[in-house]
Amino acid sequence: MSKRANGEGSITRRKDGLYHGRVYVTTTAGVPKRLSVYGKTREEVHEKITALQAQDNQGIPTPDTNVRLSEYLTYWLATVVRVNRRPKTHQGYESVVRVHLIPGLGTKKIRTLRAADVRTWLARVAAACQCCKNGWDATRLHPRCCAVGECCETRLSRRMVQSIHAVLRNALESAVREELILRNVAKLVQVPTPDYSTGKGLSVPQARLLLKAASTDRLHALYVLALAMGLRRGELLGLHWSAIDLERGSLIVSSNLQRVDGALQLGPTKTLSSLRTLPLPPVVVTALQGHREAQAQERVAAGDRWKDTGLVFTSRVGTAIEPDNLRRSWYPLRDRLGLTLRFHDLRHTCVTLLLDLGVPPHIVRQIAGHSDIGVTMKVYAHASLDEQRKALGSLSDRLS
Repeated sequence: MSKRANGEGSITRRKDGLYHGRVYVTTTAGVPKRLSVYGKTREEVHEKITALQAQDNQGIPTPDTNVRLSEYLTYWLATVVRVNRRPKTHQGYESVVRVHLIPGLGTKKIRTLRAADVRTWLARVAAACQCCKNGWDATRLHPRCCAVGECCETRLSRRMVQSIHAVLRNALESAVREELILRNVAKLVQVPTPDYSTGKGLSVPQARLLLKAASTDRLHALYVLALAMGLRRGELLGLHWSAIDLERGSLIVSSNLQRVDGALQLGPTKTLSSLRTLPLPPVVVTALQGHREAQAQERVAAGDRWKDTGLVFTSRVGTAIEPDNLRRSWYPLRDRLGLTLRFHDLRHTCVTLLLDLGVPPHIVRQIAGHSDIGVTMKVYAHASLDEQRKALGSLSDRLS
């Protein structure tokens, strides 16, 4: 038998019956290294060696890291997400990593993580009772489940499962760019698409009744902006007087108020498409003029306690309004009218009424600041029953 060439690789059989192959390749560190592969048969090991050599001949380095997924996720959150993404995004990613990914897949090495591992784990998470984590440790019941002697079967929503998958996919994609792994196995796994339900919108008479009922509320102008222009809650509470020109009738949406890591923060808009300049309709101009006068009176009444933040909608001493505290105004108003919708549904109402008036969807998208017109049409757009009846009646007349 002729002698093997240098770097050709070798295959030996171990005492436990497995075959052990060794071959020299260039690693992602840029240096040649002898790597080991294993298999149940000589042919299996030979195929692995051949694949590594073919990859090396194409100039593709071989990852040689043994870092675990938990270690990489911690590194990724600190050096990639925190630096390049918005604070609220980092907060959401960190929660998914801490609560789901590290407990479930953290011990796996990113180099050997397989699509089957991700697929099996996600299916188990989606089916598990989120109180006692049935499926991970069925012998330990949560107190809520102990009351009935079995799991209460509180499942994660499809949207949450999709978010967990998205965070893992983004993290592994970053590892691919850093040449720690060759492919993103999370991309090979499909998760169920969440069902986006259409928001509950108000009819025109209901919207008028709401504005009339809110006319005595100190945040009346906020409700007018929400209904007439479809601004998000964070955009409304982060709106500055410097962004409003009442004489020319224009408004710039450029900031967003959110609670992040236990503190109120003024940050950029949700997406680049959310950064927009909008004309002010007369009803909004009138409401803002009245609100500015009322705020001036509150400033005088507060005296030295007033904090000049420049915000349009503030507390009685000028400080920013906690987003969750908006319910103190909204819930009583909603209950007086016998409504059950959320505050965000006022934004749904604006978009829906604009579409019902025949406004082109691309114009509605610009007003609402949606990132894609598909969001406008899929999540919000629905014609009222009267509009459907009118459309089908017109078709019926043509066919008769």
